[in-house]
Amino acid sequence: MPKKTLADTLAARETIYVNCAHPMCCKSTKLDIQALIDRLGRDHGSMHDDLVGLFICSNCKAAGRDRRQVFFTTKASSGRAIATGSQLSNEGAESGRRHLGGALG
Repeated sequence: MPKKTLADTLAARETIYVNCAHPMCCKSTKLDIQALIDRLGRDHGSMHDDLVGLFICSNCKAAGRDRRQVFFTTKASSGRAIATGSQLSNEGAESGRRHLGGALG
C-alpha cells in the first residue's frame, strides 16, 4: 500500500487534528499541514505512525499529569470524518516531543 504523505494530505485539502488521550484533558488541536511540510518535508508520512512521536500535550505536561499517547483524526475538505488514528500505549513518551499547543513550533 502506498504511503500517504503530507503533500498528499495538503493536496486533498484534508484537515488533521491531534488529540490528547488523557481522560482529564482530551485537548484537540488542528495541525497546520503547510508548517509540517516546511519542517518535515513534503514526502514525510501523514499517517498516525508517522506523526505520533512528534507530539505531546502541553496542557497535561503543565498540569503534571502522566503522559498519554496522542491520536489523530482526519477530516475531508467537506468536513466529513474520514479516518481516526489508533491510540497506542504510553510507552516511549519522551520530553523531546512537540506539544499540542502548536504545530512543531
